[in-house]
Amino acid sequence: MGTVFMEKSHMVKVNDDFDFQLSEEDVFKLDILKTGNNAFHILKKGTSYKVEITAADFGNRLYSVKVNGSEYKTEIGTPLDELIKKMGFASNGFKNINSISAPMPGLILDISVEEGQEVTEDQQLLVLEAMKMENIITSPRNGVVKKIAVKQGDAVDKQQLLIEFQ
Repeated sequence: MGTVFMEKSHMVKVNDDFDFQLSEEDVFKLDILKTGNNAFHILKKGTSYKVEITAADFGNRLYSVKVNGSEYKTEIGTPLDELIKKMGFASNGFKNINSISAPMPGLILDISVEEGQEVTEDQQLLVLEAMKMENIITSPRNGVVKKIAVKQGDAVDKQQLLIEFQ
């Protein structure tokens, strides 16, 4: 029986009308230079691109990207998202999430809520800087913040508890 490997690639949807596959190999072939906070210069096959990430919703994998002055809304799907879609399962249902953990190691830049505060789904909770990008962590559901396990300036590990809900 053979082993099945899942390629490290992602489906990228741009402005809800253009989809393409982006592999790890594609990214490694690019000549990328960080030029500022969330700003990059990219060289691909001799063509120069000025790229800026203007908004990021890491939890939902939604990003606004400006390329050479033109703004694009992008959504990045994971291989698991594609598999769920192909199998015909719904990936969004009732959200009974009681805590939020760090999706990756990083630094807590800002905390927008307080313990005991009522929050709504998609409300900004905190900002996590990771891999030189600011990631806005939003509430996965309506609820009340029970505990904030970190403070501004804390370095956090992947899967470290950030916020608990009642």
